[in-house]
Amino acid sequence: MQENTNYFKVNKETWNKKVSIHAKSDMYNMAEFKAGKTSLMPYELKALDEVNGKSLLHLQCHFGQDTLSWSRMGANCVGVDLSDEGIKLAKQLNEELKLNAEFICCNVLDTSKNVDATFDIVFTSYGVIGWLPDLKPWAKMIAERLKIGGTFYMVEFHPILWMFDYTDGEAKLKYHYNQKDVIYEEYKGTYADQSSNMMSKEYGWNHGLADVINALIEAGLQIEYLNEYDESPYDVFPNLIQTKSGMYKMEDQLFPMIFEVKALKV
Repeated sequence: MQENTNYFKVNKETWNKKVSIHAKSDMYNMAEFKAGKTSLMPYELKALDEVNGKSLLHLQCHFGQDTLSWSRMGANCVGVDLSDEGIKLAKQLNEELKLNAEFICCNVLDTSKNVDATFDIVFTSYGVIGWLPDLKPWAKMIAERLKIGGTFYMVEFHPILWMFDYTDGEAKLKYHYNQKDVIYEEYKGTYADQSSNMMSKEYGWNHGLADVINALIEAGLQIEYLNEYDESPYDVFPNLIQTKSGMYKMEDQLFPMIFEVKALKV
């Protein structure tokens, strides 16, 4: 739909602006990353474990820190992202760190038009599916890019979190859990630097867990597990408290903050 093309265009412009801000932010901690610190979180490392020698496709990779972290562990990686600036920086980091990842700029829904190879692993994480109006073509593409016996793994913020509007720094219940209509938000700053003067203009969609799981099943994938967790690895929502584990949670935790799905192509 032409409508969606316009939404994607606005989102791409916003993500292009975010790259330079995020690259300098404490959250992305570029100096420590360049010095060898992984950007991957415990959930991802536990789920995929041994990636050495395996081919890995990272969807919506931003500027490639996670892609390059997998590459450091011996995976043969390809990262895909909508943002020209993100892919440009990812390629620079790959060269600087002397790794062998590849990066391709395209809408994630067009991945199969731009990537011919099939992979042992398809990976995606945190704040990714909300940019997509329909998960069925997304899941179909994932199945196309997986080898028989290959693994799809995602870890994502829980859909309940996206029922709230956070634009004024507080959580206000506003959106349906599984809202089909597009959601437009315009606000100052970005999740990695809320003091930034950049204006974020974003179009997104809410997808409940049933949407995620059924799209993957319909695409022919076999669900190995679905897990939900009360803690977030990132301090990106209002009034979170850091736990002893270094994760973040709400003072009155009444629902999960993230979920993970692992699936196989059989």
